[in-house]
Amino acid sequence: MGRIVRPSSAGLTGAGPAATFCAVFPPRSDLELSRRKLYRKMVGTMTAYDLIRPTDRVMVAVSGGKDSYTLLDLLWQSRARSPFPYDVVAVHLDQQQPGYDGRPLADWLEAYGAPYELLSANTYKVVLELTKPGGTFCAPCARLRRGVLYEAAERLGCNVIALGHHRDDALETVLMNMFFSGRLQAMPAAYTTDCKRFRVIRPLIECAERDIAAYAKMREFPILPCNLCGSQSGMKRVEMAALLGRLEADIPNVREVMLAALKNVRTSHLLDRSLLVEDGPVGDVVSALRVLEG
Repeated sequence: MGRIVRPSSAGLTGAGPAATFCAVFPPRSDLELSRRKLYRKMVGTMTAYDLIRPTDRVMVAVSGGKDSYTLLDLLWQSRARSPFPYDVVAVHLDQQQPGYDGRPLADWLEAYGAPYELLSANTYKVVLELTKPGGTFCAPCARLRRGVLYEAAERLGCNVIALGHHRDDALETVLMNMFFSGRLQAMPAAYTTDCKRFRVIRPLIECAERDIAAYAKMREFPILPCNLCGSQSGMKRVEMAALLGRLEADIPNVREVMLAALKNVRTSHLLDRSLLVEDGPVGDVVSALRVLEG
């Protein structure tokens, strides 16, 4: 278990990077233009999907990667400009991977100014034990990490958990589900956990990964490597990312078009019988089929 830290510079009136944002980034600099592009896209998503509500307490899961740094940075700015109050607390989990060094991230969080907590749990060892030869670490790692974060969220009084998934994650997920699982499923902008205790939100779900990567590079976030996902080859998600890259060579806007498709679903033109209307001739056919199936 970690401890909640509220740096003396907490808030935009403090001395951390969040406090000096406007001074650090001149209005027409590449960094400021990048920030504005991501910020506007994120706020548009938050508004469209009602991601954050008055008095919410939002736990931002900070892995140490470019996406979660960017999410915390933009959400902290959004909080200061929001028409209603809500709280943000950053949480990082040390999974005790070999060679892990979380000091750069801890130092950054301390300087940044947002409240944060550092957790430690040896999920790395358990993941290795649970993964069968030739299998991937993703599922057990995500399940164990999720359990630790849920416990932390409850203890910290957080009713919302914010994750850093972006547009490209959603597109790769829908392709993986179509090709390997036989289902049409992507990543929602928000959902309620099975235990009904938390809402999980993805404010960056409409943001392009390349834009996040460019912003993170200019912000010089201290990126922490992952020795689980990053250590495996032949990952299906990597293959889907490569496929999107090949498609993009012929269809430059394919990612935006695919994202638009995820927001423009015609359920009447799919083959899922659970979506069929029960009333009228179609409903009669469905009822007859169910009788025949016993």
